[in-house]
Amino acid sequence: MMRPHRTPLLILCMAAVGLLPLQSKAQDDPDISALLVANQMPDVVEKASNWRIFSEAAAGGGVLRSNASTQQSQRLSFDVQYDGTLAQGWRAILSDRLDINWPAQISGQNSINTVKEAYLIWQMQNDILLDAGRINVRNGVATGYNPTDFFRNGALRSIVSADPSSLKENRQGSVMLRAQKLWDGGSVTALFSPKLAEQANNASFSLDIGATNSQNRWLVALSQKMAEGWAPQFLLFKSEQLPTQIGMNLTTLVNDATVAYVEWSGGRSPSLLAQAYQQQGLYFPDTSAFRNRTSVGLTYTTENKISVTTELEYNGGALDQNKWDALQRGPLAIYGQYRNYLQTVQEAPTARAIFVYASWQDALLNHLDLSAMSRFDAVDSSRMSWLEARFHFSHAEFALQWQRNSGNRLSDYGVATKMQSWQLMARYFF
Repeated sequence: MMRPHRTPLLILCMAAVGLLPLQSKAQDDPDISALLVANQMPDVVEKASNWRIFSEAAAGGGVLRSNASTQQSQRLSFDVQYDGTLAQGWRAILSDRLDINWPAQISGQNSINTVKEAYLIWQMQNDILLDAGRINVRNGVATGYNPTDFFRNGALRSIVSADPSSLKENRQGSVMLRAQKLWDGGSVTALFSPKLAEQANNASFSLDIGATNSQNRWLVALSQKMAEGWAPQFLLFKSEQLPTQIGMNLTTLVNDATVAYVEWSGGRSPSLLAQAYQQQGLYFPDTSAFRNRTSVGLTYTTENKISVTTELEYNGGALDQNKWDALQRGPLAIYGQYRNYLQTVQEAPTARAIFVYASWQDALLNHLDLSAMSRFDAVDSSRMSWLEARFHFSHAEFALQWQRNSGNRLSDYGVATKMQSWQLMARYFF
C-alpha cells in the first residue's frame, strides 16, 4: 500500500504554530500551494437565497414642541423581499413591508402595509428586457434631493427614518410597463404608468393604487458613455397634469477620493403653492413658468472609510424668501394645506437648501457604522440634524438614532411636532 505524502501536512502544522512562514514555503512546493488554497475555502458553499426576510423592533421617544412633554413610541416591522427565476428568461420581484406603530402614524390605524414592488421581468433577448407590475423607479445621482426622481409623488405610506436611503427604499412603486434596451456603454429605458384610480386609500392593507396611479405618466431615459468617466443620463418625463419635463444626471471622478455630481430637471409648471391650491379644487392665479430644479454635490472618501457628501439644492417651484414669509403671516389653513401637499409630493417648501451627509464604516471597531446628516434651509435658517450608530452581526443589527428639529415656529423644520426624538432599533434577518 502506498504511504500518504506527509511532508506538506507537517509543514502546515508547523506553520500553524509559527515555526515556518507558510506563504514562503508555498511558493516552493506546489503541494503546499494546493493545500493552502483548500484551507482557505469554506467547508460548505451556501447558495444565495432568493428570499430576504427580516423583522425589526424599535422603541423611542420625542420631546413635543407644544408643551415640552415626552411622548413614547414603539414600532414592530416585517419586511419580505423575493427575487427569483420562474422559468428560462422570466424573473419575479416581490417586496412588501408591514409597520405596526404605537401611537398610530395615521389617525386610528396602527398598521400600515406597503407593497413596495411586485412585478415580472421577461428577458426577450440578451439585451432587451420587458417589465410589468408595481415598480419602485428611483432616478437621480444626488443624495439628499433628487430633481429627476419623478415617481416619488404619493409613494410614501410609512416613515421609519429620516435617512434619504430609507425614504427611497421603503416607499411603494407605481404600476407600469417598462422596456429596456442595453448596448455596450449605454441603455435606453421607456415606461408607461397608467391612471388606475382617482384617490389615495390610507386603509392599513390597501394597495393604495390611487396614490401612485392617479394620472397617466410616461418616462424615457437614455444613458451613453461619452468618454472615460463620463456617462450622462438624459430623461424626458410627461404627466397628465404637467407639461413635459427634461432632466439630466452626471457624475465624474475628480480624483481618487472625490466624486462630483450634478442632477437637474426643468420644464414649465405652476409653483408648488399653486399646485397645492389646484389639488383642492381652489382657484389660484396662473404661475406657469419654466422652472429649474438642481442638486450639485461632492463626495469625498478617506482611506479609513469616512465618506462626506456636501450638496447644494435649488427648487424653482418652491417659495423664495418674500413669498415664504408672506405665507407664514397669512391664514394657518393655507399654510397647513401647502405643507400637507409637500408631504405627498416629497418636496421642500422653500427654494434653497444645503445638505451634508457623513458616514464612517467600521468606526472605532469592526462592524460599527456611524452616520450623520444635516439639512439646512437657506431661506429661513431652520435645520434638521440626525445621527445614527449601527452595529452589524451576521444575522442581526442594532441601531440608535437621534434627530433634532430647530427653527422659528412656522419655519421649515421649526414647525415639526417634535423638537427632538430618538429610537433604539433591533433587526433580525431570517
